[in-house]
Amino acid sequence: MTIVSFLSRRRRVLALCAATAVLHFVTIDWLGARLGPQQSTAVRPAPSVMQAQLRLALPKRSASSEPPPEVKQLDPAAPKPAPKAPQARPAPRPAPMPQPSAVAEPVPASGALSDPLAGLETLAAPPEPVQPGAAAAQAAVQSPPDAAPGSTDKQAAEPPPAPLSTRRYKVDLPPSAEFEMELKRTDANGTRWSGVAHMSWQTDGSKYKVGMEAGISMLVARVNLLVLGSEGEIDDAGIAPLRFTEKRRGRAQTATHFARGDGRITFSVNERSYPLLAGAQDKATVPFQLGAIGRADVNQFSGDIDILVGDEKDASIYRFLLVGEEELDTQLGRIVTWHLARPPKPGFYSARLDVWLAPGMNWFPVQIRNTEANGALTTQTITKITLSGNAGK
Repeated sequence: MTIVSFLSRRRRVLALCAATAVLHFVTIDWLGARLGPQQSTAVRPAPSVMQAQLRLALPKRSASSEPPPEVKQLDPAAPKPAPKAPQARPAPRPAPMPQPSAVAEPVPASGALSDPLAGLETLAAPPEPVQPGAAAAQAAVQSPPDAAPGSTDKQAAEPPPAPLSTRRYKVDLPPSAEFEMELKRTDANGTRWSGVAHMSWQTDGSKYKVGMEAGISMLVARVNLLVLGSEGEIDDAGIAPLRFTEKRRGRAQTATHFARGDGRITFSVNERSYPLLAGAQDKATVPFQLGAIGRADVNQFSGDIDILVGDEKDASIYRFLLVGEEELDTQLGRIVTWHLARPPKPGFYSARLDVWLAPGMNWFPVQIRNTEANGALTTQTITKITLSGNAGK
């Protein structure tokens, strides 16, 4: 009985030890399962630095250019009653017999309803009158007056060379980057289109290259409707284009040349020629030049920003005004931006161009919108930004 009792008691001890070990094993396994996910989330990479936000004090509007009460009345020439007086002049002028080749041809309508991206690019504008500070520059790019008797059409079409220049701005170019953008368009008749756009900005500090492709997805293929390209140098006035190309679906590619040796802007589609002023841009570089102006000194936006822009067959002054600070909801989150606008000028050009720059994202353009006179609206909004090479903040 003593031996049996001893063995029975030993079996109970062994069973208790085994049960204790199993319980410890189950407990450790349960704790490991609970702690595992928390440890994995702790080592996830931090959000991209592109999510950083930056709020800057808006510069006070310059006293020389009174701020308008509404965005629709941002045209600096609108408050002046003077334009009504010159309208009476065309009546006695029929006698001089103006020559067709000597007058800048109006930009033909490009069928906004048939082309879903007709308003994607910044539309060309005929020469426009500007306020003091840009009047000299505008005079340099305006079409010449009627030719004198005996002069040739070619001579009349050539604007006289003038050593004029637009206002120089301090610039600090943003770093190289690639941009993916969502494209949305609403035609004047309410038809809606959607697509994607890709922009590329590359610079090594002495040269640059800009590319932009925009298109729509149809079934399993993507159709590019607009391709812009620009390349050139960097000088003390910022981006200095040498060649700008534009290719639209169904049309031949056009080229605009910024001949710095000759100091002229020329075009592949006509024989027009304009003085090449300091700080002149093309349609692909304008958003990045505006960003460079903001990076260098935000107070430059206290006044109008006048930039000579060459497009596929003409050149004109683009005047940008600071609308204010706005927050945009994007796929990258809520972004603080500075909204700049080139308002329409009745009697000159009817398209409005808006650019949203992000101070906390190297002053990159994160939204671009073109509004046509007929109400058609094309908007490109950022979905992804990738810094290229050794680009930093």
